[in-house]
Amino acid sequence: MFQIGKTIVSEEILTKDFVCNLSACKGACCVDGEAGAPVTPEERQILDDIYPKVKPYLRQKGIDAIEEQGTYITNDFNEIETPLIDGADCAYVTFDNKGTALCGIEEAYNQGDIDFKKPVSCHLYPVRIQEYSEFSAVNYHKWHICDDACTLGAELQVPIYKFTKDALIRKFGEDWYKELEEAAKEL
Repeated sequence: MFQIGKTIVSEEILTKDFVCNLSACKGACCVDGEAGAPVTPEERQILDDIYPKVKPYLRQKGIDAIEEQGTYITNDFNEIETPLIDGADCAYVTFDNKGTALCGIEEAYNQGDIDFKKPVSCHLYPVRIQEYSEFSAVNYHKWHICDDACTLGAELQVPIYKFTKDALIRKFGEDWYKELEEAAKEL
C-alpha cells in the first residue's frame, strides 16, 4: 500500500494485469453478483436526469425494475447502488445479438444522447473505491468471472492502472494519475 494525497492505493493496481475480455465473459459483471453497481451521492441526480434518454436503450424488464424501484436504490447498509432485475441483472443492462451484456447508459452515451458515460464504479472496474472519513482506499477487486481478463491483460502486458486510466483520471484527476504513474516507475 502507498499513499497519494488522500488515497491509500493497493500495489496490486500497479502489479496485476487486466484487460476486459467481453468475448469470453459476456459481461458477467453486469448480471452476476448480489448487488447493483455502487452509485455515488452525486450520481443519484444524474441517473434521475438521464433516465428518459437512457430508457429507449433498455430492455422492458429493466424499465419495469427502474420504474418500480427508482433509478437507484439504497441497500440495507445505506449504500447507493443501481437497481436489479429480480435480484440478478443490473436494471441498466442490455444484450447484443451475441448475448453479451452491455450498459444501456453507456449505449446512450456512445450514441451522443447523454454526456455521462456510466457510474464511475462501473468505469473503474476492477478497481474498487472504499470511502472512509479521512481517506479513500483504492483496491483491486479479484473476481473469478474476470479470470479471462487477467489472462488477456498478462498477454498484452497491461497493468490495471493503465487499463483503468480514463476512469482513474475521472475519479481523482490528472495530477493524481501522474503521481500513480511515478509510483509505478519506482515499483
